[in-house]
Amino acid sequence: METNTNSITRCTWATNDLLIQYHDTEWGIPLHDDQRLFEFLILEGMQAGMSWHTVLKKRQAFRTAFDNFQARKISKYPHEKVEQLLQNTSIIRNRLKILAAIKNATSYMSIQKEYGTFDHYIWQFVDGKPIQNHWPHHQHVPSYTAASDSMSKDLKHHGFSFVGSTICYAFMQATGMVNDHTTNCFLYRDG
Repeated sequence: METNTNSITRCTWATNDLLIQYHDTEWGIPLHDDQRLFEFLILEGMQAGMSWHTVLKKRQAFRTAFDNFQARKISKYPHEKVEQLLQNTSIIRNRLKILAAIKNATSYMSIQKEYGTFDHYIWQFVDGKPIQNHWPHHQHVPSYTAASDSMSKDLKHHGFSFVGSTICYAFMQATGMVNDHTTNCFLYRDG
C-alpha cells in the first residue's frame, strides 16, 4: 500500500508528515558533503533497534547535543560530556551508542586524512555512482547487500562501531548511494 498525499504516490514507509518531508527532500538523493555523511552515519547507528521516525523527531536535538556533528569536537568529548549526553532526554540516551559516536568521530577523521575526503572513501562501495534498484514493493527491498557487507567490514576495520551491514544499507539508502524508491513512487528513477 503506497502513501498517497495530494494524489502523489510515495514509498509505503512515508506514513506521516515528518517521514513524507524526509522521503521527498532527502532520502535517496546523492549526498557528497562530508559532515552530512558523518551525521547520517551517526544517526543510523543511533537508530539501531528503533524507528527512523524516532531519530528524525530527535534530529535537531542531536545536532545541538553533538555540536552539529563536528567530528573534531566530538572526538574530544570528555567523560563529563558523555554523562551530560546520557542525561539529555531530547536524544537517544544509550551509553554504547554515544561512546561509538565519539570513537567514530576519530575514525572518520582518520579516513579523511587517508582518502582526502570521507565522501571519496564511502562512495567507493558503489563505484562512485548511485545504484538504481527497481523494487515493485517495499517488502522486496533488502535490509543489506554485498555492498553494505563490504562497507560494514571496512568501516569496522577502520575502527568504527555500530556499523553493521543493515545500518550501512540504511545509510546507503539515506545518502543516495542506492535509490530504493519503489517503482510506483513518484521519486523512482528508471536508469
